[in-house]
Parts: sequence; C-alpha cells; structure tokens
Amino acid sequence: MLQPSTLQFLKQLAKNNNKPWFDAHRDAYDAAKGDFSDFIQKVLDAHAKKDEDLRTLKAKDCLFRINRDVRFSKNKAPYKTNMGASLDRGGKKSIYAGYYIHIQPGGESFMGGGLWMPEAKEVKKIRQEIDYCWDEFQKIVKAKAFVTQYGEILKGEYSLSTMPKGYEKDNPAAEYLKLKSYLAIRSISDAELTDKALLKNVLKAFEALQPLLNFLNRAIEHEDA
Repeated sequence: MLQPSTLQFLKQLAKNNNKPWFDAHRDAYDAAKGDFSDFIQKVLDAHAKKDEDLRTLKAKDCLFRINRDVRFSKNKAPYKTNMGASLDRGGKKSIYAGYYIHIQPGGESFMGGGLWMPEAKEVKKIRQEIDYCWDEFQKIVKAKAFVTQYGEILKGEYSLSTMPKGYEKDNPAAEYLKLKSYLAIRSISDAELTDKALLKNVLKAFEALQPLLNFLNRAIEHEDA
C-alpha cells in the first residue's frame, strides 16, 4: 500500500505546479518519492521470483523523474502530477516489453504494461511472430486471468486503419497485426492505492500479463526479420 500522504502530495502538486511551491515542499516530495520507491522495490522483489527479467533491477532503475521536459511542449508546467515506474528488462529505457505502474490521484492511476510504440524493426518481428504463432498468441490474450484483469489489448488509437504490407485482409489475426503498440491496462482506484491489498493486486495483474510480455520479448529477440 501507499501512504495517504503520498497521494495528498500529488493532489497539492496538481494545484501548485510551480518551482517555488515545490522547493518549499521538497521534504514532502522526498517522503512521497521514498514511499513509492519502497513499494516498487516490494513489487520487484516479489514478482522477480516468477519473472527472472526483473531479478537484477532495483527501484531506482524503474522510476521516472518528476520533472517534465517542457522544451517542445506548450504546457510549461515544470512537474508531472503523477509518479510512474517501468519495470523492464534492462531498466526503464529498455526496448523490451515490461510492466508499468502509474499513480495519479483522481481516478487516473493504472497498471499493466506491454510495449509502447516500438521501432519499425521490432513491430515487424512481433507481427511475424503473431502470424506464425497465432494459436499461441490467441490463447494468451483470451486466457481467463488476462481477460479478468485487462479485458483485451488496447486498440483504437494504437492500430493502423489498414492491414500492414505483406498480410492479407482476411488473416485471422488481422486486428492484432494492425497494432502499433501492444498494451494492456487496468485502472486502480484511489481507495485501492492505500489498501493493504495493493501489493497483492499488482502482483496478480502482473502475473496475468507475463505470458504476453514473454511472447513479445521472444519476438524481439529473433534475428532481424
């Protein structure tokens, strides 16, 4: 679970997103960051028993900075109003599929993961793997645990409007071959964030996601398609 003070800090930051306020409340930020970091470390320690890709990671390898990059944004607010962590093989900047936790009060928190907007060569490999191993992939995304946690892989804005080159329109895997990202997300309520069951819930969600990550990472590991 997270401390209520962590959520309170993020709520206050959303109302006072400026450097003078942040500097005056740096102790509260440090406490909130430490709380979130401790929770992520507990997730790593527990889930690494099932996913060896996480065994060498520490929380500091996974946490994103609170500072926003405002160089190319019209929104010049200096700080993010959320805390996020990407638990991936090799750390948060890895090319591999991984797990993600996003904490943002006001019903904006979520967990899950996958692979967001990979490079063209990785997309090509994944599409080929889905096409070649359609039965296996279908079992993964239709598994009871996966559907219970996530419903289905996100489509819509993450999909092409037409079939990618080299695949027929009537391919049984068409809706997945059109994907540009491979993401599964489950929301987290504010009440759940400070509940003692949070760690158990995160681990259950990550366990349901792991077969999909294994499939995606296996595809990425193949020699160039």
